[in-house]
Amino acid sequence: MEKTDGEDLTKGSAEEAKGRETTVKGEASLKPEFITTKDKFHEFLDSHSQNGCKTSVESRNEGEEEEPEPKKLKPDPEESRKPDKKHRGQNKSRPHTKPTTYEEKRLCLSVLQDNKECRFGAKCFYYHDIGEYLAVKPADIGDRCYIYETFGKCPYSLTCRFAKTHTTPDFKNMEIADLVKANEGRTAVKNVLDKDLQFQLKKRQVKFEKSTEFLKTLDDDKNVDASEDSLRVANVAEAEALPEKAAPVKTVGPLTDIDVVKLRACEKKQVDFADKLYLAPLTTCGNLPFRRVCKRFGADITCGEMAMCTNLLQGQQSEWALLKRHESEDLFGVQVEGCFPDTMTKCAELINNNTDVDFVDINSGCPIDLVYKKGGGCGLMTRTKKFSQIIKGMNYVLDVPLTVKIRTGVQEKTNIAHKLIPEMKKWGVSMITLHGRSREQRYTKLADWDYISSCSKLASPVPLFGNGDILSYEDAMRAKETGVSGIMIARGALIKPWIFTEIKESRHWDISSAERLDILRDFSNFGLEHWGSDTRGVEKTRSFLLEWLSFMCRYIPVGLLERVPLKINERPPYYMGRDYLETLMASQNVGDWVRISEMLLGPVPNNFNFLPKHKANSYK
Repeated sequence: MEKTDGEDLTKGSAEEAKGRETTVKGEASLKPEFITTKDKFHEFLDSHSQNGCKTSVESRNEGEEEEPEPKKLKPDPEESRKPDKKHRGQNKSRPHTKPTTYEEKRLCLSVLQDNKECRFGAKCFYYHDIGEYLAVKPADIGDRCYIYETFGKCPYSLTCRFAKTHTTPDFKNMEIADLVKANEGRTAVKNVLDKDLQFQLKKRQVKFEKSTEFLKTLDDDKNVDASEDSLRVANVAEAEALPEKAAPVKTVGPLTDIDVVKLRACEKKQVDFADKLYLAPLTTCGNLPFRRVCKRFGADITCGEMAMCTNLLQGQQSEWALLKRHESEDLFGVQVEGCFPDTMTKCAELINNNTDVDFVDINSGCPIDLVYKKGGGCGLMTRTKKFSQIIKGMNYVLDVPLTVKIRTGVQEKTNIAHKLIPEMKKWGVSMITLHGRSREQRYTKLADWDYISSCSKLASPVPLFGNGDILSYEDAMRAKETGVSGIMIARGALIKPWIFTEIKESRHWDISSAERLDILRDFSNFGLEHWGSDTRGVEKTRSFLLEWLSFMCRYIPVGLLERVPLKINERPPYYMGRDYLETLMASQNVGDWVRISEMLLGPVPNNFNFLPKHKANSYK
């Protein structure tokens, strides 16, 4: 039988589609009508850009780092051992431009505080003349101040970038009396570092009584181990004559002081972790404004960014800022990193006595070299003696549950989490979170949920949360089937923070570009409230917004996908969105992210420079 032209065309198109599928392995499957080329994509964005928004064109012309190259298949195993470091990991050599750079001289606080006398007098570096300050102050961004409309008064007064909203012609700061009265006595943000405590920490005047008690037992144990042989041959009569010396020795019989003073597990604050959605502690991007956005979409548990215990003990303001808690965070914890029992135990006691948290988490899964080479992060998984001392010490001084976050192991093909979990149960952890990758893997390859499932059985009855590759409610459902107590979501929340709503409502949300812009506007408003609405606060908010956009640009709208759901390791090809804004949000060029920030926070300063902390190549 002869083949018709139609059959030939069908066969040809099928072969062509099959060939196309192999050439774009690792890319998301989009509907053909939306796919485009790199040149057409950028040509479309540049032609539709508004007057004055030339940042993306300039950055490309100046040869700055653009979007990462498409994924390249590397069948040769020898080649795969030599990954291209240019587009992986962190941009360690990126420019670190501080927000203070954009406003070198500010208006003196004495002027803002009803013209009080400046205590620095003629030596004061800041402006005291309002007219002189306004002459150099950048133009206002808009005519609505979020802080003024929310709280009834903007503490930034004339320095606010929305100052026209709440200042009179004679430079007086206005108030909305009803809102001011309604917010009187309200503490929106907790865990702010007290100045007296900071001074005491810097002068090392803070006493750690419970930590000292515990650390003394470690010293006694060392002494006992060192003199173990001599104790075996010691005279029984001498041992009875000196009962005090034998007391620190761990025995089954008489109680020691540490047993009497120790807080029993039933007396600690109880937290129900079961079947909850946990927003992972995310360095840089997991800031307080971002957590507020995720809380709105249904995140149950939130946790502050990883804080270094030594920096907290030194009273560093920037490190203590990571412990801040918003009033909307009803189940909140802090994550600390360290590698020695003394500093970690003291840090836990410091947090216990001076902050309001529901749990404390130990980071023993951080893969970065700076932390690992000191013995912290993933390094704790191979230093079990120190790890046990840290957990026991922190448990001794804390009144709240202690949780631990770990990885499968250090080496890629050598899992050790299953050996640690039974030990951690004995050490007294209240919850374990397991990221289904090793340190060597970082974020390459898929998370091993089969291994997480086997570990969850070992952890019972201690709750174990699984973490890795959750980007849709279907991923979440499959994860729950493994028997874990709950799910931790990290990159999935950065790419689409509405994932918590999708999981709770078991649906795919084809969110519009306007709705996504509203989410970014909420973040900007929360950022201005948190970091300030003056020039420094605006630029700090912008820098964190741009860091977030470096992840959010990976999102592909559901309506454009040929196959739902999108996998977290699938790279989006160049595509045209359903409108200009949707196309702009798909760009992986820094200049286009700046354009989006300018829609919300006004034009960038002349000396503005930005490069994201994380490179966008996490699809391999």
